[in-house]
Amino acid sequence: MNTFGRIFSLSIFGESHGQGLGVIVDGCPPGIKLVTDDFLADLARRNPIEPGTTPRKEKDIPELVSGIFNDHTTGAPITILFRNEDVQSAEYNKYADMPRPGHADFVASKKYKGFNDYRGGGMFSGRLTLPLIAAGVIAKKFIEKINIHAKLISAGGSENIEDAIRQAEVEQDSIGGVVECIAENIPVGLGEPFFDGIESLLSHLIFSIPGVKAVEFGAGVSSASMKGSEFNDVYISTDGKTKTNNAGGVSGRLTNGNELVIRVTFRPPSSIGKSQKTLNFATGKEDILEVKGRHDVCFARRTPVIVEAVVAITLADLFLINN
Repeated sequence: MNTFGRIFSLSIFGESHGQGLGVIVDGCPPGIKLVTDDFLADLARRNPIEPGTTPRKEKDIPELVSGIFNDHTTGAPITILFRNEDVQSAEYNKYADMPRPGHADFVASKKYKGFNDYRGGGMFSGRLTLPLIAAGVIAKKFIEKINIHAKLISAGGSENIEDAIRQAEVEQDSIGGVVECIAENIPVGLGEPFFDGIESLLSHLIFSIPGVKAVEFGAGVSSASMKGSEFNDVYISTDGKTKTNNAGGVSGRLTNGNELVIRVTFRPPSSIGKSQKTLNFATGKEDILEVKGRHDVCFARRTPVIVEAVVAITLADLFLINN
């Protein structure tokens, strides 16, 4: 459902154009200093301020509703709320008859029998990544010795990200991208075989980010073309360090002490400036769909901080389980 984690658990709520959205984080240890300013840097990294991102501008100031007293966590569930203010919903009414290709309009309407909030994609919107970042900020607080850094390494199949985005804007189209995330200072043995291995849990939460289509660790898909003598990571020290890191920091579904290396592939945003031919469900005939609204040309450029957050959340839960 909308909950993840065994000890450090989070539940997200809200919709893109509703009154607000947020997260409830349970299992956070008491005594961790936590104030509003702690969230602002990571939240700002998600904000649409670069070329190719949506013109929707929200303040995204976190309201710390519960679980914080005298600027420290109390051990009680932490509730964080974000208000929606820059909302323009009228454009979405027509999508009831003409579901947007690539969006959740059609499947959500069927699943929830037409009662879903379809404005801005409702609960399926990329705006629901905001609570993930907030939970990630908390997680980073008590796994602070672990350094997590993610960056967009390509967009539209090119390492020249700015040019690729500019070209997509000119063509009134959209592009996807690949984010690489590296976590350092990982202790050995995080993960719980069989079904809760580190790769399984990370993939589970990473795939909750809208638009993710592939996740790979270390050498990833290229390992299929390697020989064992090429892929094997030879040990060079008694603490488990290896000469290469083709396994991406994972052995037998457990962290092995090397850098955790993850690459996340995001598809192009479905809303594009070009007119598209699609089915009009009201008439049963092909029609022309023009998507207005406010959308990203390359949503992937706003996702590195989101990937960092979900990695931190997963590691925090496993850290508490391990201890």
